[in-house]
Amino acid sequence: MNDLISIVVSSVIQLVVFLLIPFIWWAVTARKTSFFQWIGLKKPKLNISLAKLMTIIFTVSILYIFAMGYIANNLLGLGQTATSQFSGKGLTVLPQILIFAIFQTGLSEEILFRGFLCKRLIGKFGFTLGNTIQAVCFGLIHGIPFGLVTQSIFVLILVTIFPAIMGYTQGWLNEKHGDGSIIPSWILHSLMNILSGLTAALSL
Repeated sequence: MNDLISIVVSSVIQLVVFLLIPFIWWAVTARKTSFFQWIGLKKPKLNISLAKLMTIIFTVSILYIFAMGYIANNLLGLGQTATSQFSGKGLTVLPQILIFAIFQTGLSEEILFRGFLCKRLIGKFGFTLGNTIQAVCFGLIHGIPFGLVTQSIFVLILVTIFPAIMGYTQGWLNEKHGDGSIIPSWILHSLMNILSGLTAALSL
C-alpha cells in the first residue's frame, strides 16, 4: 500500500510540474484559446481507421520495448531503468505500473513534449524541423541520465536515439493523423511503459 501511495503522490507532483510551464506560457500568450485545446488534450479526429491506428501503436510499442530491453541489458549492461522499481514483483504491482505508465510518464510527458513543445516548435519552424527538435529534446531527457552515470558518449547517443525516434513518431501520429490531439501519442506512450513495467515485474 505504501508503494501505491508513493507512486500516486509522485505522479501527481510530476503531472503538476510538467503542466506548469505550458500553463504559464498559455496564460501569457494564448488565453483566448482553451488551455486543453491549446495543448491538444482533446478528442482526436482521425484521418486513418481506428484499426490501423491501433495496429501502428501496438507494433511500434512492442518493437520499441524489445529493442530498448535488448540494448539496455545486453549491449550496455544498464541495470537500472525507469521500470526497475517493479523488477520481480509480479502482477501485485500492476496498479503501480498502470499509474506510472498512464499518468506519471505517459500523460505528463505527452503534455510537455507533444502538447506544448512540439506544437510551439511546429508553429515556428514547420512540421519536419519542429517535430525533429522536440524529438531530440525528448531523446536527450532519456539519454543524458544514463550518459552521466556511465560516463559514456556511446551510451548517451544510443539511449538518446531510440526515444528520439519514438518522440518523432508520436508527434507524427498526433499532428498528421490525430488533428493535433495528444491522445494517440498518450496511448502509445502509456502502452510502451505498461509493457516495459510488466516485462520487469514478470522478469521476462
